[in-house]
Amino acid sequence: MQELTLDSVVYVYARGGVRALDGVDLRIEAGERVAVVGQNGSGKTTLVRHLNGLLRPTSGRVLVDGHDAAGRTVAQVVGLVFQDPDRQIFAGSVRSEVEFGPRNLGMRGTPLRAAVDEALEAVGLSGEARTNPYDLGASRRKLLALASVLAMRTPVLVLDEPTTGQDLRGMAIVRSTIDAAHAAGRTVIAISHDMDFVASTFDRVVVMREGRVILDAPPASVFDERSWESLRSSYLEPPLAARLGARLGLGSTPTDGGLIRALKASA
Repeated sequence: MQELTLDSVVYVYARGGVRALDGVDLRIEAGERVAVVGQNGSGKTTLVRHLNGLLRPTSGRVLVDGHDAAGRTVAQVVGLVFQDPDRQIFAGSVRSEVEFGPRNLGMRGTPLRAAVDEALEAVGLSGEARTNPYDLGASRRKLLALASVLAMRTPVLVLDEPTTGQDLRGMAIVRSTIDAAHAAGRTVIAISHDMDFVASTFDRVVVMREGRVILDAPPASVFDERSWESLRSSYLEPPLAARLGARLGLGSTPTDGGLIRALKASA
């Protein structure tokens, strides 16, 4: 079990004094799929960087299975894939890049090779093991960063804007990776501006505005018409399925087949 809890977390950046998190209370159970959404500057990235210890609260606590994470190394528990892969990638080959994280966690020999091979296969980079990462395109470097964290096999996987810049193939890889991690019992947390991706992939949506959580519910509730005003206060639009479902009187119906059947019937 790897339950994550933010208990009245406040974070103020030393430079500029920006209060990026303003008393956040949040609990994420082991094995959940949670999307964190909100406008730029709402505190999303600051929040997830507290989960793996990159940032420490100005006040409040971050708990891992009920134990205060302050002063502890939690990288073996929470793996974070940055939005910009070029801030994460540094090795001279794709394989060396993916090996770095699990090697630092103590993997050696056959378990290390198996973890790396599995991660490269998951993101479609098995044939690029000797390639210099910067000879890959931007979208595939993003998948390489994902593979480097997958190989660590952490119980918690955090993805910052995983679909940005991805084509249909890349999107499919990201979705299948999330599905596989969830099926394996891992917790998956993602920041995203893609509400269609959020609605169809995650079981819970946390909406942030000005460093606070303003909504926290399943997609069907968050994207229901009654929540649209709150969404728009954070400069978010509900996904297309939710808007069409409301127009047809079907509710938000973000993932089921009812909306598709109704659209065909009305055509």
